[in-house]
Amino acid sequence: MKALAIALASALSLGLPAAADAQTRYVHANNSAYDTLDPHTVFDVARVATRLNFYDGLYRWVDNPPQLIPWLATEHTVSEDGLTWTFTLRDDVTFHDGSSLTADDVVYSMERMLALASGAGALFQPLIDPGMTKAIDDHTVEFTLKEPSAIFGSIVPDILVVNSDVVKENEVDDDWGGQYLTDNVAGSGSYKLQRYDPAIGFIGERNEDHFAGWGERFYDEIEFRTVVETNTRIQGLMRGDYQGLDGYLAPDQVDRLREAENVKILEEESMRVYHIAMHNGRAPLDDHNFRMAMAHAFDYDGYIDEIMGGTVARNATINPGNLWGTPDVPGYEFDLEKAKEYLDAYKAEHGDEIRTLKIGTLAGFAETEQTAALMQNSLAQLGIDVEIESAPWPVISSNMRNPETMPDMVPYWKSTYYADPNNWIGEQYGSRYAPTRNVSDYKNPEVDQRLEQALLTTDQAERDRLYKEATKLVYDDAAGIWIYNTKWYGPYAKSVEGIRFSPVGNGQDMRWAYPAED
Repeated sequence: MKALAIALASALSLGLPAAADAQTRYVHANNSAYDTLDPHTVFDVARVATRLNFYDGLYRWVDNPPQLIPWLATEHTVSEDGLTWTFTLRDDVTFHDGSSLTADDVVYSMERMLALASGAGALFQPLIDPGMTKAIDDHTVEFTLKEPSAIFGSIVPDILVVNSDVVKENEVDDDWGGQYLTDNVAGSGSYKLQRYDPAIGFIGERNEDHFAGWGERFYDEIEFRTVVETNTRIQGLMRGDYQGLDGYLAPDQVDRLREAENVKILEEESMRVYHIAMHNGRAPLDDHNFRMAMAHAFDYDGYIDEIMGGTVARNATINPGNLWGTPDVPGYEFDLEKAKEYLDAYKAEHGDEIRTLKIGTLAGFAETEQTAALMQNSLAQLGIDVEIESAPWPVISSNMRNPETMPDMVPYWKSTYYADPNNWIGEQYGSRYAPTRNVSDYKNPEVDQRLEQALLTTDQAERDRLYKEATKLVYDDAAGIWIYNTKWYGPYAKSVEGIRFSPVGNGQDMRWAYPAED
């Protein structure tokens, strides 16, 4: 095994496809870069593989629709006032270095997330202050919230626990070990880091001592490799260099893979909304008439039927159409005459001159580039110039989180991080999440009032009403351009079994996968 590991590591270092041994290894080609391994600074599906495979959370999302199962925690209780959440931890969890995971590590991890204020930390900052997480004993941890929260139980899987002793030993200038965890792992997860190169990807070896145990079959090694060029990923899967790809493929690419003898396509209904985020805080997009013109300038049916081949469902708002808390609205239609009417109304108030708009797209994600081109063509007919600028997801993601660098529009997917409307309407348009999750710089007190109330009440019917009203207000404001909800088409080698898809993670949790028997 050692000789095999050395050979494979050598192949990775050269950036060449390794000859995959289907009995021991799984190689996944992804279209996004793995620029960091720090579990507390990234929070997107493109880089979810490092978080899920190297680290463990208190609970874990599995299957579809997403279900929570106990993981590091065996159970929890909530005080009558809803403020104190007490979790009982397993007593048999060890980190990759063999040391035991205790409540102190959970406390350190929460404090680190709050201090870094990035990644999933932005979810917890509004709910809990530093110093309000306490270790009652080695295996009991207590969180005291600032206010009751209807979603806290849904987001505890994102409290990914790091080995506090290891991280503290590697802190530099009070950086909470940020420099160290960028390219090292201090977790307890199903796989241990074997090799990492941010320009190429990472290799993990199976953690034989993981507390959840293993079945009769499993992958001893997993490799997630960055392969930006789509055709290279497809050819690599068909050739047997890779055993799986990301699910971000166009319909013609999926059809091409269906015809390959050694490839299978797994299909699941998902909760991944494709939309165009618009910068509501910057002129001319800060004007309602201008945004209404934009909402009527996108060819929804043409995009869904011609580019997506009818494989997705029109989605009228930021919430998935198959989720509770979503109002019944028709969705805006492509109508350039109506768009011109709204544009004329804008010009009557602000003048005829309109600056060039910038649309940011995700390199390697052809759908975003096609969306931008379609929008550019429509706006050209309205006399509006558009500049399209493509960049890797980490760059775009970073730019979106700053109102100064956020492009005027960015087409991208809002994926499922937890199955609650707050994941979509709350985070995308609630003021408390600006600018880290609410990248549109959208602020509406009426919307905030409903979103904040929905976070406090545990009455499901009331929460349903509040989210429907908030989503309808955002819809009326034309705060974004909402296009479709997704079906997930996971391309895998036929030799791969056990993929356990959940919209939270898009099937990249490799502890369930194993090679098929010959």
